Amino acid sequence: MQGKVLPEPNTMAPVYAGIDVCKEWLDVYVHPTGRSLRVANDHCGRRRLNRELTALGVTRVVMEATGKYHRAAQRSVHAAGFAVAVVDPLRARLFAKACGLLAKTDRIDARLLALMGEALEPAAVAPPPEALQELQELVNARTAATAERTALTNRRGAAQTAFLRAELGRRLIAVKGHVERLDVEIERRIRAVPELARRHVILTSIPGVAAVTAAVLIANFAELGACSGKQAAMLAGVAPVACESGERIGHRAIKGGRLGVRNAVYMAALSASSHNADLTAFARRLRQAGKPAKVVLVAVMRKLIILANTLINQNRPWSPIAP
Repeated sequence: MQGKVLPEPNTMAPVYAGIDVCKEWLDVYVHPTGRSLRVANDHCGRRRLNRELTALGVTRVVMEATGKYHRAAQRSVHAAGFAVAVVDPLRARLFAKACGLLAKTDRIDARLLALMGEALEPAAVAPPPEALQELQELVNARTAATAERTALTNRRGAAQTAFLRAELGRRLIAVKGHVERLDVEIERRIRAVPELARRHVILTSIPGVAAVTAAVLIANFAELGACSGKQAAMLAGVAPVACESGERIGHRAIKGGRLGVRNAVYMAALSASSHNADLTAFARRLRQAGKPAKVVLVAVMRKLIILANTLINQNRPWSPIAP
């Protein structure tokens, strides 16, 4: 229109890419350009993805945590120089519902991840070292094997047929050997990395924390020692969450967090309640105050997480008298 000065396009606006990851494919949506593409989740596909992201001037990439399938893509995109945020799938799904979108397809998920990157700007984190990822895989495999051993033991105890009991017994022997070999390999890998070995020494110095619990914390809780006590408790899922509205003060309960970490600390808390003098006295005071047994145990779990976080932060083992 004559006499009207049109605004120049903002060429410095950030560009976000959402990547929906599955075993075979990477579905990509770039916002605000509207470009979408699908590449194979293999070496050639990830190289093509990096070229496309570079050509489109992407400044931040958002993808969901999908077990092992997102790891190679995250490592490749990060190595190409992009800031990569990996978000909880539940958080992404809740964001989609907040946007009023109930449909779920790979292309829709990729678009919503890009929009989520613009709206929430989730923090970009570097992928963990390969040694830590391999250790995590071994620790999680041990957890699964232990659960399988428990299930086989229960089935064998309930079996009435002699043949079935013998079959289950043989499987139990095989699983037991599998767990023992995993324990040896996990210990070897922890000792091979000085930083992980130091963490293991600090964690196992706490009365009640055994080598298995320490390995779980090392593999699945890399943030331990680099965050505050409250943040560590929330990440572990042992911090009571407020539930209040108006004059109503609801019951606080734990939720969220990392299930594997919480399960490991649960077993450590059972031991620490009896073998750690400070935590034994702490649990006794709560019981005398009328707290339920499970509430007392969760409080001990929270104390253990905060204690471990403090010791690793200060790089010192536990001692009966704090320095």
